[in-house]
Amino acid sequence: MSDFKTAVKLSLPVLGAYWFLGVTYGLLASSMDYPFWVPLCMAILVYSGSAEFIALTILCSAFNPLSAVVMALMVGARHLFYGITMLDRYRGAGWRKPLLILWLTDETFAINYANKGSFVQQLWVSLLDYCYWISGGVMGYWLGSAMGERLLQYLDGLDFVVTAMFVAIFMDDYIRNRTTHISAWLGIGAAAVCLALFGPNQFIIPTMACILLALYVKYRKETR
Repeated sequence: MSDFKTAVKLSLPVLGAYWFLGVTYGLLASSMDYPFWVPLCMAILVYSGSAEFIALTILCSAFNPLSAVVMALMVGARHLFYGITMLDRYRGAGWRKPLLILWLTDETFAINYANKGSFVQQLWVSLLDYCYWISGGVMGYWLGSAMGERLLQYLDGLDFVVTAMFVAIFMDDYIRNRTTHISAWLGIGAAAVCLALFGPNQFIIPTMACILLALYVKYRKETR
């Protein structure tokens, strides 16, 4: 129970963010006249907020599976870095490992990587975040069905909640852990350069490629 209580405390910021975004997602699905099972199944099976928002639009457009795959890859490619980073952390997790991998999101990664709790605690954090997102989408769909567009005007800007949370997590880690300063500046520098070169719509994948290459070179130097 101590692991569960700790997981609840650690995941409370995610609860706020996921409920805000999940409600927005549910409202959007309701306003686009999707049946209830579509956003629910996507929340359970896809479990990628950005990809789910995009999928709602893609499903309403002309059928183009290649475009959908490329878009999902671009949006979700950042999870490659989370997975690589957590390889050592999840080693020895046993039967919990597939669930920890399945439920690994931006926010879950940030919490589990920063706090280094037991496998049980990390699993509780992952499960709680998963439930927060699903429940937020369900509430949003019900609200959207009941109130329609009258509620949408009050939700402008709520998508910034997760961005603000990541800035806070980044600054907290930067202040507390000097060993991550080089990696932090590598990420900031790569993003700034790629943003200038490729523009705001195309810089994500080049940035992640540069970060991966830089971290690999740094890793090779440290292991010699």
